[in-house]
Amino acid sequence: MASITSVTLEVADPAAAEHFYAAAFGLGPELRVRGSEEPTAGFRGFTLSLTVSQPSTVNALVDSALEAGASSVKPVTKSFWGYGGVVQAPDGTLWKIASSAKKDKGPATREIDRVVLLLGAEDVLASKRFYVDHGLKVGKSFGRKYVEFDLPSSPVTLALYGRSALAKDAGVPPEGTGSHRIVLGSDSGPFTDPDGFEWEKASH
Repeated sequence: MASITSVTLEVADPAAAEHFYAAAFGLGPELRVRGSEEPTAGFRGFTLSLTVSQPSTVNALVDSALEAGASSVKPVTKSFWGYGGVVQAPDGTLWKIASSAKKDKGPATREIDRVVLLLGAEDVLASKRFYVDHGLKVGKSFGRKYVEFDLPSSPVTLALYGRSALAKDAGVPPEGTGSHRIVLGSDSGPFTDPDGFEWEKASH
């Protein structure tokens, strides 16, 4: 079965990006950075989400990201689905930090339960078929709106969302051109999906 071993962000300054992510989120080897000068403008068609256990942990991670140089896109707030906000890293990547809980059950931590990569698809069903044909198993599917793949051995959860809906959820305009500035590492690469997201053979 296909799985994601890592997500590589292509950035203008790899050293600065590594410093930011270590300070902001403390993520492990599932997140990598490498240099790129590929032109990109506007929404890059994806977001990364950190799912955590409670609101205070959301606040702790958002605060550390802002202190490390991120900018606030959607301030943290309660909603019907839980609690969360969106920040933009200095390299341009959009990060959503959220919890389904609305009340704290203990002191704040920096523990991340799940890293979720949401790819914005122009046609969710077409992209879903493409990924199933490439060995991915569907875990959850809500018609043409949302698909989450079942990748039990992956450190990153992969999901598809309509591009415009994903931009709206992140709090940014949907328009964007140029490189996505992200590459997925997998044992099943290399290939490029219908929306131009690149997968490469994982390097161990």
